Amino acid sequence: MAHARISMYMPPDIDPTKAAIAYGCRALPKLNEELRSETLLTRQKALVALCDLMHDPEYVYEAINIGCLESLKALLMDDDNLVRIKTTEVLYIMATHNIGRTGFLQHGVIIALSFLLNDFQTVCRENLHQAYKHLAQLPEGARGIVNSGLIPSLVQKLQVEEEHIQEIILDTLAPCLQEDATEALKSQAVPCFKEKLLSGNPQIRSKAARALIAISIPLEGKNQVWENEVIPILVDLLSDPEDEVQANAAGALMHATVTTEGKYAALDADAIKPLLELLCSTPTVKVCLNATKALTMLAEAPEGRMLLQSHVPTFRLLQMHRNEAIQRAAQIAIKVIEWKP
Repeated sequence: MAHARISMYMPPDIDPTKAAIAYGCRALPKLNEELRSETLLTRQKALVALCDLMHDPEYVYEAINIGCLESLKALLMDDDNLVRIKTTEVLYIMATHNIGRTGFLQHGVIIALSFLLNDFQTVCRENLHQAYKHLAQLPEGARGIVNSGLIPSLVQKLQVEEEHIQEIILDTLAPCLQEDATEALKSQAVPCFKEKLLSGNPQIRSKAARALIAISIPLEGKNQVWENEVIPILVDLLSDPEDEVQANAAGALMHATVTTEGKYAALDADAIKPLLELLCSTPTVKVCLNATKALTMLAEAPEGRMLLQSHVPTFRLLQMHRNEAIQRAAQIAIKVIEWKP
């Protein structure tokens, strides 16, 4: 005779928002079919399930091979907010893997994502910028973003986006500008970065200074930094309470002071004193190295060389630093300071 018994085991963990995942090799093909379903709930559940699977690079590899990227690109245009949000989330997770970034370049995902730059769903925009940020970590990815003509749009979005998204955009722009800063310079990126240097958010100040390092690599970038009077602000940031802000400000000055105009703009802003203070305040390796190189640039001007001659002992101490890069930078600084015409 049958008896009613209560099981001692917990009920199965079933998520009603997630599609049931098929067994073994059928898992991703089935989800890919469901991504193309005309039923909204089916598409939503498939995307939620896919978000979990894409944390594994092996699944990312398989998803790309069976055509999931094409399905996801189509879903970026979906009218449903949740579908677009979860689609950008899937792509963002895929972009955290090298195989995913490579797949983006091969399947035209960069342009497909760009159509959501003006999406009214903040989460959509945040996810797509996260995807771009991770893609830009790959040199080919940074070039892909540049070659897609997206730099002017990213610079424009930097001025209007929410603060936490601005941080992500700056992270994307820095490696892209190292590849090619031409479009950014044409898009008034330097005045935009200048404004961000004055932000109350230390992360934005630091990342804006890092972007200025990248945009100052070409001569035109150095000239624009000087013409837009960014150098005095960078000098002020040498006294910022955040080490990373100090380091990136010193790095930007190092590039901007390669030109004669940049050197004298920095000297007029009394850059030598705060740079020397950084050397004497037990800084991080990055702060010390960038400050030493910036001072070397200033020592190439006769006025700078004269001001630094009494501080040669400070650089001699740096020659005994545990970091070899700092040792070499200090040695070069001493040679420049002690050079006699």
